[in-house]
Amino acid sequence: MRLFLFLFVFSLAINAVGQQVQVVNSETGEPVSDVVIFYNVGSQSVITNSKGVAPLEGFKTAKKILFQHASYVNKTIGYQKLENMGFVLPMEPSNFKLNEVTIAANKWEQNSEQVPNQIAFLSRRQVDFGNAQTSADMLGQTGQVFIQKSQLGGGSPMIRGFSANAVLIVVDGVRMNNAIFRGGNLQNVINIDPNSLESAEVVFGPGSVMYGSDALGGVMDFHTMKPRLTTVDTFEITGRAMLRYASANTENTLHANINGGSKKWAFRTIATYSKFGDLTIGKSKSRNSYLRNHFVKRVNGVDSIFNSTKPYLMEVSGYEQMNFMQKVRFRPHQHFDFEYGLHVSSTSDIPRFDRLIQYNDKDNVPDTLKYAKWYYGPQEWVMNNFQMTCSRGNAFFDQARIIAAHQYFRESRHSRKLQSLDLKEQTEQVNAYSLNVDFDKMAGKTGEFFYGVEYVFNDVNSQAHQKNIITTITSPEQTRYPDGENQFQTMALYASYKHGFSQNIYLTSGVRYSHVLLSSKVENNLMNLPETNYSINAGATTGSLGLVTIIPQYQMRLAANLSSGFRAPNLDDVAKVFDSEPGVVIVPNNQLSPEYAYNADVSIQKEFGRVAYLSLTAFYTFVNNAIVRRNFMLDGQDSIMYNGELSEVKANVNTGEATIYGVSADARVFLVDGLSIRSSANWIHGRDDAGEPLRHVAPFFATAHVTFEQKKLMADFYVKYNGKLTHNNMALTEKDKNYMYALDGNGQTYSPAWETFNFNVQYQINSCLLISAGVENIFDRQYRPYSSGIPAPGRNIILSMRYRF
Repeated sequence: MRLFLFLFVFSLAINAVGQQVQVVNSETGEPVSDVVIFYNVGSQSVITNSKGVAPLEGFKTAKKILFQHASYVNKTIGYQKLENMGFVLPMEPSNFKLNEVTIAANKWEQNSEQVPNQIAFLSRRQVDFGNAQTSADMLGQTGQVFIQKSQLGGGSPMIRGFSANAVLIVVDGVRMNNAIFRGGNLQNVINIDPNSLESAEVVFGPGSVMYGSDALGGVMDFHTMKPRLTTVDTFEITGRAMLRYASANTENTLHANINGGSKKWAFRTIATYSKFGDLTIGKSKSRNSYLRNHFVKRVNGVDSIFNSTKPYLMEVSGYEQMNFMQKVRFRPHQHFDFEYGLHVSSTSDIPRFDRLIQYNDKDNVPDTLKYAKWYYGPQEWVMNNFQMTCSRGNAFFDQARIIAAHQYFRESRHSRKLQSLDLKEQTEQVNAYSLNVDFDKMAGKTGEFFYGVEYVFNDVNSQAHQKNIITTITSPEQTRYPDGENQFQTMALYASYKHGFSQNIYLTSGVRYSHVLLSSKVENNLMNLPETNYSINAGATTGSLGLVTIIPQYQMRLAANLSSGFRAPNLDDVAKVFDSEPGVVIVPNNQLSPEYAYNADVSIQKEFGRVAYLSLTAFYTFVNNAIVRRNFMLDGQDSIMYNGELSEVKANVNTGEATIYGVSADARVFLVDGLSIRSSANWIHGRDDAGEPLRHVAPFFATAHVTFEQKKLMADFYVKYNGKLTHNNMALTEKDKNYMYALDGNGQTYSPAWETFNFNVQYQINSCLLISAGVENIFDRQYRPYSSGIPAPGRNIILSMRYRF
């Protein structure tokens, strides 16, 4: 009897094993994690765990099972053949282009080859190899996104001539943009921990059909790691840890990632702590305007200006950051998946470096530094996110997803002028609530319908006071935003349809209607503003139409896309009061209306056997009713006293039109086994209807890589290049910032060209231990990226170690 029971249990175990598959590297035989497995695009998918294993429940009748991973050649195989192979599938590492699975375009998994938009994709493997300090740096490593920094703790992506509140940040399906995202440069993207990401993608061009307001230049879509379930009932714990050091700002980063899972329940805990010291810039081709020649310290109760003995050290630029993520997942049935996520990010005080180097005149005289202190208080972001996915199809949907989220933002600004005892402090808090309900429905065998609804509510609280640093007595101060009730709401309906005319032709169309409400009230009118109530009540309809044609016999892919986008004025646009630059104050304007972008882009991708790959994209964007900063009259006056000085009045206004167009190219050539050359280049031009350059149009920038990859070793020597931006091609708001830019032969500001040479290497010692080393800016070039308030790092040695268990 015991023997019978043993054989019965053993047979069940054999059957259970037969219901799972292991994916391995065809060259090394090591398990491959994070492989996405599905039997139909848009169907319920499973992902291999750290041992390369995934369950195959529900796949037994599938004639074709698709295996996809960004770093491996995609594979399609039938269940019967997989069974004949013992359910062990070798996948070949990809040395060629990436066939990613992306969800950015329609919020559901799709093969990127069927999406008409230009997309830059970053896999977990690429993120690890890039070793970026922040998510902003990580986006810059794509070679297609330009990054501006006002301070070391910064990073404002510029995409196709748009930035800040005109590009959209999405984390796990939730929009991060809120009512106080400003039109200048902002650093909220650094709240996202790159070490917590499963993948990230940038969708270029207006993405308003699926994502709503703000997605004019593009959408940055971040996917954090999901809790991993196991294929058996036992509870399995896996994890990874990382240590990193960088010399240019003496970075020290500690990271831990633990996943625990059973068949139905799983959790993932991620924590990262980083400490960044003061930045050391390059010494080669030095420019005096980039050096930190003077800095302020308070000695014996007096602000004192010191001559720096280390002008290449950017005194008072360092900061610290902590990130924490906790996710819990419950999958009671193969058709239902529940997930709760908690994200917490907080920084120390972050010095606003571009303000600390401002002088009271244009001669940079040492005793006329403007500020003794200027720093951002701790930048806090907390997100609670609940998601439910249902794949039990019916007449209305094949898949449904509900995402309910709450986000809390807190930011503050603290400034004190030289020799003043008054510290000005402004604090903003935002509670953002959102609800998204999305559906996916196959229409016959060749069509797929996506549709959904969205509601977003923002509540903003703005406070300010002035504090005497000796007595600590406070007095009222002008708030950045109205100090009364501030509410911002968005309601939307949207739909998109994709039709495959064959396996090689795909048409995608979409439409969205959004309605935006804003109400704001000033309670304590310290500036005697002529208006104290501000409101927006506007609706917008946007659409898109795209076509993809794949020509296999010519190894070519053609794509064309027409799309429109809009950006409704938010609280920052309408009702803000602040000093944007020396002698200038920005005041509210209650007459703003939404700005619209109409975009057309075409792209061609061509493979030359398995020897070379070329991709070209050209775009043209017409902006109507563009919101820009211009001279303004406040109660009949063009100048007012603000923060103790006579300041020119400006405000955000709607201009007539603006045009932005450009070209991007990406190419790769394979020389010998494992050795390849890859390059990307981007050129953008933008002007408003007065012929003035647009502020967020970056100069020409490009990268070139020579990469060697074979089994456990990966090495990359690369060059980054940035073109010159002359004084005449700079935006009006940039031309007078002599404290940030170099001076040409005529004494006018301009942004010089620069290039850096860099090297990165990574070696997999065993299945658990990975070590990396790199040198950025090998020749210690001194340079400052366009529009940045702080110069770039000098020679930077990076060392890291990753351990996996």
